[in-house]
Amino acid sequence: MKRVGVLVSGRGSNLQALIAAAQEGRLGGEVAVVISNVAEAPALGRARTAGIPALACDHRGTPREEHDRTVLAALQEHGVDLVCLAGYTRLLSSAFLAALPHRVVNIHPSLLPAFPGLDAQRRAWEHGVKVAGATVHLVEEALDAGPIVMQEAVAVRADDTPETLAARILEAEHRIYPRAVRLLLDGRWRLEGRRFIAEPEPA
Repeated sequence: MKRVGVLVSGRGSNLQALIAAAQEGRLGGEVAVVISNVAEAPALGRARTAGIPALACDHRGTPREEHDRTVLAALQEHGVDLVCLAGYTRLLSSAFLAALPHRVVNIHPSLLPAFPGLDAQRRAWEHGVKVAGATVHLVEEALDAGPIVMQEAVAVRADDTPETLAARILEAEHRIYPRAVRLLLDGRWRLEGRRFIAEPEPA
């Protein structure tokens, strides 16, 4: 069975979606380890409740490259095939990404390339867009700039607030992240330049 490692920093709602999908046989693999740079992150509790190894790796006072080497070693120790970022608040070093080419994936609460970075839902609402959404993308060194694996659009309602819009976008994230992970683990895909191409399932 394919093995997934998840990096988290906060509450872990997308982690919970991945765990649920794995338990229900919808992920195409199992969540093998969860690692957080924040020892108090509620996401670690979610992992432990599900019986998944949960590790805290504090980044404070440690150079990024050294911290990433520690995290990478833990992921390799657990034999992961894919690394999922689920609310992980740190940028990964070039050495980390080079060790896992096209094997690190992130979920972002906008229709990239629009509104990369933090507070994307509020910025989309303030900008007056009519359609927002969520994006799963492969991770590159540039922020929120990797090839797009999957997206789901979310209509912006006239009575939306940044909070109500963010809540509906989060629901979309929970739907598409497990589906995208399954697609990536299945291996029937390729890159053409920046374009992510999913191969058709065999007849």
